[in-house]
Amino acid sequence: MRGLSDAVDAIWINILMLVTSIPIVTIGAALTAGHDAARRSLAGEGTVTRNYFAAFRSNFVKATGYWLIFGIAGAISVYSWIVLQITPLLIPKWIWALQSRFENSFWRTLGNAFVFGVSNIGHTLGMAAIDAIYIALLVGSWFYMPQGLFLLLVLGYGTMIMIHVPIFEHVFRKYVK
Repeated sequence: MRGLSDAVDAIWINILMLVTSIPIVTIGAALTAGHDAARRSLAGEGTVTRNYFAAFRSNFVKATGYWLIFGIAGAISVYSWIVLQITPLLIPKWIWALQSRFENSFWRTLGNAFVFGVSNIGHTLGMAAIDAIYIALLVGSWFYMPQGLFLLLVLGYGTMIMIHVPIFEHVFRKYVK
C-alpha cells in the first residue's frame, strides 16, 4: 500500500509541476517544489499539495533565477545536440534538490551543485541513467505501443523525482543533522 501511495503522490506531484509550469518562467520553482514535496512525501511529512505550494512560494525567486540560467543553457544544449550534434556532458540535476533542501545564497547553491555533481559523479550518472531509461520508454512507446504514452506522461517527471530523492538523501545524509 505504501508503494501505491507513493505512486499516487508522484502522479500528483507531476500534475502540480505541469500546471505550475504553464508560465515557462516558473519551471525552476516547480522543479524545486517537486523535489521538496517528493522528499517530504517519502519521509511522511504533511500533505503533498501543502508541501508543494509552500516550497513553491519560499523558493520562487532563487529557483526562477536558476531556471533562467539553466533554461537558456538547456536551450543552447538542445540546439547544439539537435543541430550541431554535440551531446551535453552533464545535466544540472543537483541544483533543484540543493535549493529545496538547504538555505544558501544564490551563487553558493550554484557552486555546491557543481561540486556535488562532480564529486558524486556515480550518483549523477545513475540519475542521468534513470532519466535516459524514462526517455527510452517514451520513445519506444511512441513507436511500438502508443497506448502506453498516456501512462508514461501521467507518471512523468514526478515519478523520476520520487526515484531521485533517495539518491539525493543518501548523498545529503552527512550534511543534514
